[in-house]
Amino acid sequence: MLLSQHTPDLIECGCDEAGRGCLAGAVYAAAVVLPKDYTNHKLNDSKQLTERQRYLLRDEIERDAVAWAVSSVSAEEIDHTNILRAAIHAMNLAVAKLTVTPELLLIDGNRFYNESLIPYYTIVKGDGKYMSIAAASILAKTYRDDYMLQLHNQYPQYGWDGNKGYPTAAHYAALAQYGATPLHRTTFKLKIQS
Repeated sequence: MLLSQHTPDLIECGCDEAGRGCLAGAVYAAAVVLPKDYTNHKLNDSKQLTERQRYLLRDEIERDAVAWAVSSVSAEEIDHTNILRAAIHAMNLAVAKLTVTPELLLIDGNRFYNESLIPYYTIVKGDGKYMSIAAASILAKTYRDDYMLQLHNQYPQYGWDGNKGYPTAAHYAALAQYGATPLHRTTFKLKIQS
């Protein structure tokens, strides 16, 4: 069972990202402040849920959260900096958009560059430990999936409706046949190494 809070009596915000390992598209991040002592037994790391479960939970999170926000950083900026910095910047952008100022950030992972004065903890596999981080993982994942479905309409040959930009055999085959789009991350390995 996930924990509702890390530090009692603080306004906590869970942060997570989606799309770090993709070959194409923006990286997305979400920040979520849940009510104190919030419980939702269905909440879990987004990777442990079905697509249908994620979208149902997204509605619940958006309804129940004290505040939530989603932000993204483009493939172009990912190439300009690097994927880690871009993902962390997306988390900071999401935090900055919140309508409530958190007193503590709970960051999924082991690295963070703080762009605010809000104290934070990095928590490895935090999306499987804390509800607010799990909620952020679900929002980041579903909003990124929506974005990739829209991009699929522009570039259907890459199968983004299925692979969401992740490296699959079909995605590599499309790259070999059609080349890269302006949405591909040029600093990533876009060809299968032989």
